[in-house]
Amino acid sequence: MFSANLESLKITIIVGPKGPSSGINTNTPTVFSCRPTQLPAKAGALPLPVLQRKYLGMENLMFVYCSCKVIWTLLVTILGYASSLPLGDDSICTAEELAKYSIIFTGKWSQTAFPKQYPLYRPPAQWSSMLGVTHSSDYSMWKKNEYASNGVRDFAEKGEAWVLMKEIEEAGEKIQSVHGIFSAPAISSGTGQTSTELQVHSRHPLVSFVVRIVPSPDWFVGIDSLNLCEGDHWMEEISVDLYPYDAGTDSGFTFSSPNFATIPQDTVTEGSLFISQITCSSPSHPANSFYYPKLKILPPIAQVTMVKLKKNQLGFPIPHLNQPAKSNEILDTFSETPLDCEVSQWSSWGLCRGPCRKMGTKIRTRFVVLHPANDGTPCPSLEEETECEPDNCV
Repeated sequence: MFSANLESLKITIIVGPKGPSSGINTNTPTVFSCRPTQLPAKAGALPLPVLQRKYLGMENLMFVYCSCKVIWTLLVTILGYASSLPLGDDSICTAEELAKYSIIFTGKWSQTAFPKQYPLYRPPAQWSSMLGVTHSSDYSMWKKNEYASNGVRDFAEKGEAWVLMKEIEEAGEKIQSVHGIFSAPAISSGTGQTSTELQVHSRHPLVSFVVRIVPSPDWFVGIDSLNLCEGDHWMEEISVDLYPYDAGTDSGFTFSSPNFATIPQDTVTEGSLFISQITCSSPSHPANSFYYPKLKILPPIAQVTMVKLKKNQLGFPIPHLNQPAKSNEILDTFSETPLDCEVSQWSSWGLCRGPCRKMGTKIRTRFVVLHPANDGTPCPSLEEETECEPDNCV
């Protein structure tokens, strides 16, 4: 609001919305006022018309000075406030308002790519349904190195989506940061495909989703805030390799570990357990299902592809003709991960057997913990023999 006359100058600046780090009190308007000195009661010897003309000239100069000063203060205030606002990846999207995509999830969790402790039954390797959301930078479904929400915890541990959907709906109602929710059917094996469609908005160009690894303690794959907008246009197609994440809410080491809640809760870290990153060699524990010390990096356990659907002249999306259909058939494009044989520790030496007054022999044994696969190192000898003096000889 701006109002001014020759007797007073008053400018009211309303700063909003409220910002947590702006340093400005946004509960009340900020008021700047500039008032010229009132006419003196006695003007001296000068005639009143002359005095008024001089004073009016001074008043006009003061008006210009106050106006400049207030405008400068206003600019500094606005710039300072704007600089404190978060700048998300979606702040510069100038593409058309809406775009529709087909999203295809491909499971690559095969026994050749991940032979160690590969679950074959009760239950066999499989993927849960996909739950995703299109949103702005004001919302985050999950984020690496931060605590998992109750909804993400329930989904990662048990595949239950109700709490997570409620969290998404509440965020959309509270801060208008969510444009839509999408889901895709589960895959009943470790390999195969599932697909669905999603819609993004120029103010909500980010995509996030989660898919649970089944069975697992609390492991999942997903995407956090992938921006499909590139300035003034939408991406035509994008593919992303997916790697396992640990929600940090369960302390199991293997796919079929029993449920041991993590207290205190760990942070969501890529391939993490106890806030440590799971790679092919860390944690360096033979029981770890992703422990492949001969590899530099793990192969991707899944992949997601998003393809922008074209519009016909009526504005309706045209189906992507080359889109792979949902399938649970095992694909032949998976890399083979060598798995070395793992054996137990040696047992204690057995009794020394043989005739008295001659050298006898004793034996110790070990057993196979993990059989080799994909040209991994074969198992060593499981029995060892050495000479000894026979026992119980007089």
